[in-house]
Amino acid sequence: MNPVRVSTGIAGLDKMLNGGLIGGRVYLVKGSPGTGKTTLAMHFAMEGVKNGEDVLYITLEEPAENIREDFGRMGFDVRNPSFVLLDATPTVEKYVLVEDFFETYAKSLEKLTSAIVERFREIRYSRIIVDPITMLKVAANTEMDYRKSFLTFVKSMMKLKATVLITSELEKTDIEEYLVNGVIELKRMEVNGRLMRTVRITKFRGSGFDPFVRTFEITDRGMVINTDEEVGGLE
Repeated sequence: MNPVRVSTGIAGLDKMLNGGLIGGRVYLVKGSPGTGKTTLAMHFAMEGVKNGEDVLYITLEEPAENIREDFGRMGFDVRNPSFVLLDATPTVEKYVLVEDFFETYAKSLEKLTSAIVERFREIRYSRIIVDPITMLKVAANTEMDYRKSFLTFVKSMMKLKATVLITSELEKTDIEEYLVNGVIELKRMEVNGRLMRTVRITKFRGSGFDPFVRTFEITDRGMVINTDEEVGGLE
């Protein structure tokens, strides 16, 4: 029996994934700042909204209003009631919030996991985005504490049967890459004075995938991947 595929909302990426992500699993999108991680995550979220799904997006770095303004300008349906965007950044004006999302979601990976599971008692989100998980790793007391917490996070998300996308700005993401079901790596570089962005899939359990590095652009309508152009020599 073929697994249920979940579209990322990016045609070229779905093609690289042989039809999309496998539903109900946890995936990592990694890349340095400015490589397009949030754009990819927003495509994934909006594809769910377009399908009538409930989507939970937790932002731990970029203020929610900035996300709404930037992606609303690009035509994304960021005001749709099916799209729940929680601002757990440390810069948010907390005194205007009914709930302190930073304290609830961003203090630790354990708190994040518990808060998401608790939300599922009210709404069964089909897609969850955590963008980025980097600060929770930095905040952990020890590497071993983080490893245990991340394992619990992955197991908890799998039980919820949601398709989960987490982003990371760290190049070294050993425990995350080991435990998640798939890894999408974004990079950018300068070639002959021109900025080039690339995407490659380094892991995708349960499916074949496009092994080549592909170039992509971020346009005024989002991410567009050139699946006809291969780029070699990248490590």
